[in-house]
Amino acid sequence: MINSSEFADRLQKVMDFYDETASSFAEKIGVQRSSISHILSGRNKPSLDFVMKVLHSFPEVELYWLMNGKGTFPKTNRISETPNSNLSTDDGNPKEEVVTNADIEKIVIFYKDGTFKSYKP
Repeated sequence: MINSSEFADRLQKVMDFYDETASSFAEKIGVQRSSISHILSGRNKPSLDFVMKVLHSFPEVELYWLMNGKGTFPKTNRISETPNSNLSTDDGNPKEEVVTNADIEKIVIFYKDGTFKSYKP
């Protein structure tokens, strides 16, 4: 069963993370402003429809976290890398490489069992 006050705290955290007011949040998920107010105050419990609208409008929100507080917010990409990988920055986040006006020479997919497939366009 959902604890309404804890759900309201998590909903407020989502709103704060995206710097949304109750009105702007309600507009983005497609509900009445009063629905947000009633949930935040603990007067009403969220409906399944309400929860699904939040998840649809804000894909970084995990269902399990929103409903019972377990998991993470915002969602994190889980990338397994070797300790000496060139693919991550010092803080462990993946490096982004921007290539413009370049033709793709080859795409290589590496599998966990050590095999790989190579594709040429």
